[in-house]
Amino acid sequence: MESPLHVPRERYYDREFYDLEKAYLWPRVWQMACRLEEIPSPGDWVEYEICDQSIVVVRQRDGSVKAFYNVCPHRATQLCQGTGRAPGDQITCPFHGWRWDIDGTNTLVYGADGFDPACLHPDDLRLRDVNVDTWGACAWINMDPDARPLRDALSPGAELLDSVAVENMRIWWWKEVILDANWKVAQEVFHEGYHVMQTHPQLTMGAGLAYPPNNAQYTVFENGHARFQGNPELEVGAGPGTADAFIERLRVLWEGQDAMVLEQDLRVFESIRDQVPAGVDFGHAAIGALYEHAAAEGIPMPPPGENLQLWGGEIFLFPNYFMLPMFGNSLAYRSRPFRDDPERCRFEIWSLTTYPESHDPGRARLQGRYAKDDIDNWGLIPRQDMSNIERIQRGLHSRGFRESRLATDWERAVSNMHEELDRYLSAQAR
Repeated sequence: MESPLHVPRERYYDREFYDLEKAYLWPRVWQMACRLEEIPSPGDWVEYEICDQSIVVVRQRDGSVKAFYNVCPHRATQLCQGTGRAPGDQITCPFHGWRWDIDGTNTLVYGADGFDPACLHPDDLRLRDVNVDTWGACAWINMDPDARPLRDALSPGAELLDSVAVENMRIWWWKEVILDANWKVAQEVFHEGYHVMQTHPQLTMGAGLAYPPNNAQYTVFENGHARFQGNPELEVGAGPGTADAFIERLRVLWEGQDAMVLEQDLRVFESIRDQVPAGVDFGHAAIGALYEHAAAEGIPMPPPGENLQLWGGEIFLFPNYFMLPMFGNSLAYRSRPFRDDPERCRFEIWSLTTYPESHDPGRARLQGRYAKDDIDNWGLIPRQDMSNIERIQRGLHSRGFRESRLATDWERAVSNMHEELDRYLSAQAR
């Protein structure tokens, strides 16, 4: 990166650049490996794959979490695939039956008498640990043994999301798609709201070109993180004070993705549609009704205040995780390379919500992998976003294109991410 206004196209498809990411980014950066509700009980494990590395994340007997390189030290067999539970808290190699306790300690070498003692040193037989820590109801891993603490690396994005109680959110649904695009292309479409007018015209409520391109306020942070949130100085269409405008905008969001706004929220807002006195801002009354409903149902909501300005906005946590909180819910994205191909990625989407404290949603599982144009499993909004991603990747190879040219403020998060990436590739960041 030589300029915050331009991104060279080769960063999205060049094999040597991709190999630099494999060597200097992914082994050294904190990355979200799984949500904690994927491993709710002792012995539950989930495999996390990044490029050519496989990590297994395991819930321990005391409720803590450990992570290990997912490989048998005998003959390099992969121990775990996908997700599962260790029977008897034992992880067993499918090749020769060697076993490990879920804390990584070797408990069985089949036919141990046939090995030279030098091959059976306990430290060598133990599963190799990977740094792991938890935040935001997720487990994060880092393969660098000298990695700085997780909260330092996620600052200040984690603190902002703490203020809207993302720790209390659990999965409503979770799906993924394989896209023919670099992992950075797939996530950069979510770094800004500048695309809404053309990509999501239904969200402008008929404003068209009158929809302001500066409809959000943008901030970039150290560590590659970024934020955008609504611009309170702007009003579009009928204005935020009317019940019809408030509810219909949210209905479009719910129908378009079943995330951020859920049907249960609309029911609350509909229940007071005709009860708010004239001259009272309906939006404020609706949020009050939402908090009353949450208190009655035992739903832990964030304390009201200026932090709620983040509702309807977005926080990006470098290198590849987004959260878009709203009403005790959130949309979340994670993008990563797929099958060692610089021009393919695995893109996951979560719809999260805050359940009553008495509710147990059970062990979370991926709902499925769906094609980008599957109208039965993707709402209109994610289909609109995904329609652009592969077009961008194809356009990067055009002889008529050399580099992106970015808006000074609206797209600054894109170059901020690339600048942080360069710090890792030059081995300056930990």
